[in-house]
Amino acid sequence: MPTTVLLRNAPEHAIAAFAPKPTTLTPGQSEGVTDVWAAPGVSPGPVEAGIWEATAGSFTATRDGYHEICYLVSGRVTLVEDGEDPLELQAGDLFVTPAGWRGVWHVHEPLRKVFVIIPTA
Repeated sequence: MPTTVLLRNAPEHAIAAFAPKPTTLTPGQSEGVTDVWAAPGVSPGPVEAGIWEATAGSFTATRDGYHEICYLVSGRVTLVEDGEDPLELQAGDLFVTPAGWRGVWHVHEPLRKVFVIIPTA
């Protein structure tokens, strides 16, 4: 039987250990994630939800095989999608990077987001 999953106080929740950001363009940039939920038995892969945080810096990103819904809890970022104008985002903004999205995230200050990942077929 399904059970409600609850994570209280997402803006202040302690993030798991931070590690170097693999796709960083800024030496020393790090990230951490706390997985909150993954849907069992879903194909092609689980729908996942969690909290992610990164330190200031820039990194490349691609959305191959999944869509990502993001709600910014704190911080500011400029997203530069390949071939598009920069998009300035801040705490309180909700956005989607659809499957196939490619670009660079310029994190101006520590950034925290709540995310949902939805795999594509």
